[in-house]
Amino acid sequence: MTDATQGTDTPEATTVPDKPALEGLEAKLTERWLAEGTYKFQQDTTRGEVYSIDTPPPTASGSLHVGHMFSFTQTDVLARYQRMQGKNVFYPMGWDDNGLPTERRVQNYYGVRCDPAIPYQEGYQPPAEPAKNQRDWDVVSRRNFIELCERLAVEDEKIFEHLFKTLGLSVDWDMTYRTIDDASRAVSQRAFLENHAAGDAYLAEAPTLWDVTFRTAVAQAELEDREVAGAYHRYPFFTEDGEKIFIETTRPELLAACAALVANPDDERYQPLFGKKVTSPLFGVEVEVKAHPLAKADKGSGIAMVCTFGDLTDVTWWRELQLPTRAIIGRDGRVLAETPEWITTDAGREAYERIAGKTAFSAKEAVVEMLREQDLLDGEPKKIMHAVNFFEKGDKPLEVVTSRQWYIRNGGRDEDRRERLIQRGREIDFHPAFMRSRYENWIEGLNGDWLVSRQRFFGVPVPVWYALDSEGNPDYESPIVPTDDMLPVDPAADAAPGYSEDQRGVPGGFIGDADVLDTWATSALTPQIVGGWSRDEELFAKVFPFDLRPQGHDIIRTWLFSSVVRADALQDVAPWKHAAISGWILDPDRKKMSKSKGNVVVPTAVLEEFGSDAVRYWASSAKLGADTAYEIAQMKIGRRLAIKLLNASKFVLNLGATEASVLTADSAVLTNALDRGLLTQLAEVVRQATDAFEKYDYARALQVTESFFWQFTDDYLELIKDRAYGAQGEEGQASVLAALATTLDALLRLFAPFLPFATEEVWSWWRTGSVHRAAWPAPLEGIDGDVTLLATVGEALSGLRKAKSEAKVKQRTEVLQATVSGPAARIAQLEAGLADLKAAANAREVSLVAADGELTVSDVELAPAEAPAQA
Repeated sequence: MTDATQGTDTPEATTVPDKPALEGLEAKLTERWLAEGTYKFQQDTTRGEVYSIDTPPPTASGSLHVGHMFSFTQTDVLARYQRMQGKNVFYPMGWDDNGLPTERRVQNYYGVRCDPAIPYQEGYQPPAEPAKNQRDWDVVSRRNFIELCERLAVEDEKIFEHLFKTLGLSVDWDMTYRTIDDASRAVSQRAFLENHAAGDAYLAEAPTLWDVTFRTAVAQAELEDREVAGAYHRYPFFTEDGEKIFIETTRPELLAACAALVANPDDERYQPLFGKKVTSPLFGVEVEVKAHPLAKADKGSGIAMVCTFGDLTDVTWWRELQLPTRAIIGRDGRVLAETPEWITTDAGREAYERIAGKTAFSAKEAVVEMLREQDLLDGEPKKIMHAVNFFEKGDKPLEVVTSRQWYIRNGGRDEDRRERLIQRGREIDFHPAFMRSRYENWIEGLNGDWLVSRQRFFGVPVPVWYALDSEGNPDYESPIVPTDDMLPVDPAADAAPGYSEDQRGVPGGFIGDADVLDTWATSALTPQIVGGWSRDEELFAKVFPFDLRPQGHDIIRTWLFSSVVRADALQDVAPWKHAAISGWILDPDRKKMSKSKGNVVVPTAVLEEFGSDAVRYWASSAKLGADTAYEIAQMKIGRRLAIKLLNASKFVLNLGATEASVLTADSAVLTNALDRGLLTQLAEVVRQATDAFEKYDYARALQVTESFFWQFTDDYLELIKDRAYGAQGEEGQASVLAALATTLDALLRLFAPFLPFATEEVWSWWRTGSVHRAAWPAPLEGIDGDVTLLATVGEALSGLRKAKSEAKVKQRTEVLQATVSGPAARIAQLEAGLADLKAAANAREVSLVAADGELTVSDVELAPAEAPAQA
């Protein structure tokens, strides 16, 4: 078991501290690793030598919580294993400081609001204390606001970096990036422009999910269904001959936006009405009754009012039935002030005036009141609880409004592309494998392309302008795009190519697109951003496609899928070979920990109390994909393990084990059966741990290593003390020291990915270099030992010790005589280890008897208790 790059030189002397401790190791070793470049990526390399990781960039607004420690530790364990396997690990760290969370944090932190119409103020400084009332906040330009975002994000990232270093992440800290810096903005805009040139990005006027609080469009992947209280309101439409056709709806406020009634084609009740006209109550608008299979005969009255737009089903009906667009809800969530042209009767116009300018809630009350006034409401509204679409960060139901937005094709409207993206997913090995179904199910459920424009201030600007005609109308059909050397650009501040700034907003001039790109549109490009795409193609060829994307299962539909969409369009390949999907951290009530729920645990105190190795042990004990409870008890076990590793290593080295004693193959020095059995067992542990890591099952690797370690410390170290001190001669001593050194060497390497601080500390006592640059252990071949021998001898020792405990005497009390009986095969094992057993138990005579049944210790005769000392 030799080192790959370091640790083969014998140190001048073995130096073991008198009182090994975990305290202080994080700071001491982190500083050493940084100074020595232990985890630096070597640029002079080939693709075959590299293992590249597309590290998740945490949102750098707010604070980290234990969920970050959990998932990032699991990634780090995999990175450390690959490094010990001789890989040149490309392991960067990014900070996701782009988007709404940062924008909101900056507003509250500095007490400012953004208005893009305000000119830039050179050298602007925010108030020393933000005003308590938002109306009194400073109003700043978009450029000033972005500068404040960048300033605060840098301070947040320093805290994050310190915590991650304390946790022991083996990141190359010289390779960090931010999702809003110049390089990331340029890559994001360049990718968008390539998508646009290929026809994969397009501008369209279409129904859009809209959050009225944040005044921004929302993509399908950002939706969250929430159960809210509602009510079914039943009222009639009228046929030409006056027959009443009752509908039931939770959104009567959209009655003025009705474009059709829809029933299931197999519903015999409504088949005679298909193709005929009915008239809406209150507003007197004629609409056609149509058939569509999405209509549910058993829901409400079986016939639905299609409004543009009440929900996403309305959008589907509008598109597939080619209905007119009759939008009445604006971007502010209020009913449009101007009476629509399709309402032509005096009564209808009068009714509309009663809802114009109202919020959706107030408009609902007004419509219900009017229905009651005209005796059109059939019964009282029936209260229900139903699922409603929300923006995942919002607190009001989403509206569907018609707006001009940018989209990227993602298979939502293209069957061939959809199938291709499913096949891309099958090029990736998911860990655990069942997570692939979440990816495929998401694609199969898409109902539209990816909406990527957002009406925010802080973000990557959509890099286009529009020419204005002689009347000042924008030409949306032919966007003006920047040249590559202009990137990154801000069309709100930079003039369009071929124009000067004084032509902005005037007839014959130009306007810049005011929107920014969805944060996922940039985050989806993390492999391209950190890999050097379009900036360092030599590096990109060495790391892309990446080997690993680690992430949570809740963002398979967003980050993972959108990254596949971009790599498919830009590089015609899946962006990684493996996807490691971590689970959630659950609070004591088995609910997901999240900052929005207020049930998170901040990691600082946990790291200080238990130490990083203990926290890493907890995280590493959970398999990929498994939701895991936050368990202090598990961290305590991890701390005990790390402390035991320090103390057991001290004991082994103080017995005389040295680097020179470490075996790399079978050796004549192994003369004792117990030693040969231990190393044969160790070889099997190495094989199992390696196989588990290759399958991305690090938890299994930890389990088999830890199980062996406790047997090594609880049984083997107790059995061989006498022999290690030379009581059975030099030959016996040499054999045990070789076994001890070889086992300790392997255990330090096996534990290194999980307990990086304790293993590095012990390594420094007797080896040079870093254990984290040493080779992963290879199983010793050719040692024909008995892998169950140690367990059998250890069981007999436990029996003898139990007899002393039951007799309430000290463990050093001599056993004058004892009998151990059991199956012949196990008795033969005891004969091989009898000398060590007798020495460990301080036994004068142990009789071994072959018998059926379990191994049994009996007839234990103990020496008389020592007389108490005379006063």
